[in-house]
Amino acid sequence: MSRAMAILNALAQHDYGMTLTDIAQTVGLALSTAHRLLTTLQQERFVRFDHASSLWFVGVQTFIVGNAFIRSRELVDAARPYMRRLMEESGETVNLAVEDQGEAIYLAQVECREMMRAFATPGGRVPLHSSAVGKALLAAWPDERVAKVLQKRGLAKLTEKTIDTPAHLREQLDRVRAAGYALDDEEHAVGLRCVASVIFDEHREPVAAISLSGPMARITDRRVSLLGSLVTAAATEVTAELGGRKPAA
Repeated sequence: MSRAMAILNALAQHDYGMTLTDIAQTVGLALSTAHRLLTTLQQERFVRFDHASSLWFVGVQTFIVGNAFIRSRELVDAARPYMRRLMEESGETVNLAVEDQGEAIYLAQVECREMMRAFATPGGRVPLHSSAVGKALLAAWPDERVAKVLQKRGLAKLTEKTIDTPAHLREQLDRVRAAGYALDDEEHAVGLRCVASVIFDEHREPVAAISLSGPMARITDRRVSLLGSLVTAAATEVTAELGGRKPAA
């Protein structure tokens, strides 16, 4: 993997392409090894070969991945002011997450000032079915997409409260749709509660979820509804900031 990345980095610095020999010399590989790696990258469209010039170039898939990174940066930049305000209003840690390969991955966090606080390191992953951000996203998806994720990822039981049957999950997602926010009630980690709501794009598609996380000692049953309202309002504001639209009721 590191050698393939070295090849991509080398090609990225040469707009007019590189020969096989140039690539091999630049990254310190044998010609046969460089050619094998290039062929693999070409199959996935990360590089392309121009037969007329016998030169290798960066491929379209690299552009697609780069655009995904740019979109993530734009999302984080747009959401961060609202995340800070949400932290001040709620007193709890605020997280921003997106779906990736059937899991939720955290992009950004604004920590609260309390000694006891929840940590979800940016880049960290959590299952969709056992996290508030994940359930918020699942509730915004069509049933067919939810079924595909369940088939691929299953319903691993992490705590005594983790949802572990499709029927229970469907029931939970109906509650999320009715309330407008999702609750992780010690389903991912004992003693931790999270409340989350969805951010939509201009096509009314769910692109991310924003959440509040904290210990059960602070996120009590009495506070859940209030925190749900706060996080839903923040998600609505980020949606508007991105030029997005919520689906019609």
